[in-house]
Amino acid sequence: MSQPARQLFGTDGIRGIAGEFPLTAETTFAIGRALGHDLLLTARTAKAVIGQDTRQSSGWIADRVSAGLRAVGVEVHSAGVITTPGVAYLARSRGFAAGIVISASHNPWHDNGIKVFSGDGFKLPDMRELEIEKEIFALIADPMVENSSESAPSSLPGEAELREAYIAWLAAGVEARLGDLRVLVDCANGAAAAEAPELFRRLGVRADFVFVTPDGRNINDGCGALHPETLATAVAAAPGKYDLGVTFDGDADRALFCDAAGRVVNGDGILLLAARDLHAQGKLVGSTIVATTMSNMGLEVALKKSGVVMLRANVGDKYVLEEMLKTGAILGGEQSGHILFRDGDATTGDGLMTALRVMEIMARSGRTLAELVGDLKVFPQKIQNVRVREKVPFAKVPAVQQAIEAAERELDGNGRVVVRYSGTEALARVMVEAESEAKMEALTAGIAAEIQKALGV
Repeated sequence: MSQPARQLFGTDGIRGIAGEFPLTAETTFAIGRALGHDLLLTARTAKAVIGQDTRQSSGWIADRVSAGLRAVGVEVHSAGVITTPGVAYLARSRGFAAGIVISASHNPWHDNGIKVFSGDGFKLPDMRELEIEKEIFALIADPMVENSSESAPSSLPGEAELREAYIAWLAAGVEARLGDLRVLVDCANGAAAAEAPELFRRLGVRADFVFVTPDGRNINDGCGALHPETLATAVAAAPGKYDLGVTFDGDADRALFCDAAGRVVNGDGILLLAARDLHAQGKLVGSTIVATTMSNMGLEVALKKSGVVMLRANVGDKYVLEEMLKTGAILGGEQSGHILFRDGDATTGDGLMTALRVMEIMARSGRTLAELVGDLKVFPQKIQNVRVREKVPFAKVPAVQQAIEAAERELDGNGRVVVRYSGTEALARVMVEAESEAKMEALTAGIAAEIQKALGV
C-alpha cells in the first residue's frame, strides 16, 4: 500500500519562496515547534544544531525555527553560515538530536528551505517527515497555539568552534599530498565561502577563489554548480595556470569540475573515476555503485568495461543513499554532482569532500582529470523543463503517456526516456538519451509539448 503524499517536504526538505507559505514567520515557527516535539518523543531533553547559507532570508528563518524549537524546550546551537554536509557532520559527531539547515541549495536567492538531519547524520525518512508535517498543519490551524513573535538572537555569526570542527574533520581525511595541484574554486557566493578557503589553505592546495563575496542576493547568480560553464571559461582563459576547477552549489552538498582545458566534468565523470579508484584498491563493495535514472548510459557502459555494476535509484541523494544502505554499496551519486562516499563515516553528499577525493586521486595516480575520464563516451542527452500548474501522475494524462511510450518504442533499447516531476519546484523534467542528436531533440520536444498542452502554466 502506498504511503500518503507529503505536502510540505519534497526530495530535499521544505522549500519555497521566502516570506510566502510555507516559509512565513508563522509557519517557520510552527515548523520549529513540530520538529522539537518530534525530538522530545524519545528523550526528555534534546539539543539541535542549526546552520544556514548566505541568502538574505536565511538569518530570520533560522531565528524563527530556533525560536520554535526553544519554545518546546529544545536547546539550540548555531553554526552560522556552514555547508549542508557540515551540519550533518555536527549532528552525528556532537551528540545533537538533529541538525537543521536553512538553504534552498541551487535555487535563486529569493527561495529558501529547511532540511533536517537526525542525530545519526542521515536525512529523515519520508514517514517521519509526514508525521512532523501533520503537526505543522495542526499548529497552524489551532488558534489556541501561540505563534510567538519572540525576537530570537541572531543566528550569525554562530559558534566558530563548530565550523572549525567540520574543517578539521575534512582535512584529517586527506592522506595524499595536494600541494602540487593548482585549482580555481568557485564558491557560488554560498556556504562554501565560509569553509573552503581555510580548508584548502590548511591542506596546502594552491587555490584561487572566485564568487566568495556573498551579499544575500548573489548566491548561485551566474556562478556555482548551476553554471559550471562560468568556471570552465575562466580556466580555459588561463592556459597552463590551473590543473582543474571545482565549483559548488549554494549549500555545497554537491560539486562539479572542469579539467585543465576547461571541459566540464559532471557527477557521472566523478562516479567513474572514483569507482575505478576504489575498485583498483579492492574497496568497492560488491563491485557496485548507485547512480540515478538521470545518469548517462555512457557511464553504465564505461563502468561495465571496468567490471563495475551500476544500479539506478530515484532522483535525489536521499534515495541514492537508501539504495546504498540496502545493497551495501559504498559509492553513489547523481549527475548533478551529489556524490556519496560511504567508505568512511559521511552520511550525505559533500561537495568539499568530493573535491578533496578527486584531487587525492589525481595526486596519487599522477594522472590529469582529462585522462581519468577520457574514455567516458556520453550519449547525447537533453533535459527540458516544463513549468506545470499541478503534478498529475503522467499515467493519468493519456496524451503524455502515449508520447512517452512512442518515444521508447522508437529508441528500441538504444537510448532512454525519463519523465519526472521535480521534487523541489513546480516543474516536469523530460530527459531523453539517444544515439543521434536529431532523434534526441525531436523526442524531447514532442513529450515536452504534450506536457505543456495538458499541464503547463
